[in-house]
Amino acid sequence: MKSGEPSRTAMSAARYRAAHQILEHGKIFQDPLAVRILGLDEQELLADAPRRAMRVFIAARTRFAEDALAVAYSHGVREMVVLGAGLDTFAYRNPHPGLRVTEIDHPDTGAWKRTRLAESGIAIPSSVRYLGVDFEKESLAERLDLTEPAFFLWLGVVPYLTLDGFAATLEAIADRPGNEVVFDYAQSPSRMSPERREALEARAARVAKIGEPWLTYFEPDEIATRLTGLGFGDLEDLGPAQLAARFFGRDDIPADTPGGHVLRARR
Repeated sequence: MKSGEPSRTAMSAARYRAAHQILEHGKIFQDPLAVRILGLDEQELLADAPRRAMRVFIAARTRFAEDALAVAYSHGVREMVVLGAGLDTFAYRNPHPGLRVTEIDHPDTGAWKRTRLAESGIAIPSSVRYLGVDFEKESLAERLDLTEPAFFLWLGVVPYLTLDGFAATLEAIADRPGNEVVFDYAQSPSRMSPERREALEARAARVAKIGEPWLTYFEPDEIATRLTGLGFGDLEDLGPAQLAARFFGRDDIPADTPGGHVLRARR
């Protein structure tokens, strides 16, 4: 992203979440604030309707994460950290009494979000706090001062980080036993069919053009090794086949189909 400007990909993800509320009527994931925070009417939002495949993946990854959070909350977790918060609205529709939310993002994106909240008339609860961090230049471990285990929501961020930036953030999360994280990652386009690879490479070129290139890819066994090496256990990793089965009732996708994954792990 460019200095002094909000993340363009954060805006894009927000459009996907909002479009899902309209085009699929929030079938996978319901967010009554998704359209409102954008400040666009329905016609503007759908003028260039986001692609369905990415739209439902973003809806599914959010549903998966918030379902996991609900389980963690039922087990006593009362701290949540949203890494790369963008225009995520969870903190403003939080259904869990006593759950404190820390939103972390690049300072420019955080300032832009607070402007959008004010312009949309969305109230900021007292349970929310903001922390500006550049993941590539600052240490999350040094900036975050939690005193008890937390649930980390880390969506739409990992592919844009360098391997060092990803590793440093993951190590900070691993520092406290009981911490839990949900993040998504992408497999390399080289694993895809020619048609899918062409589409992914075209998308990668578009985000690179706006200054937010994809930098990091993982394979499932590689990411599992990294996580277990840091003391994480209870891993749940859903790829295209598992996401299709859980959220779309489809069992016809080969189990090893490559693509976007969403993963939960507990330290």
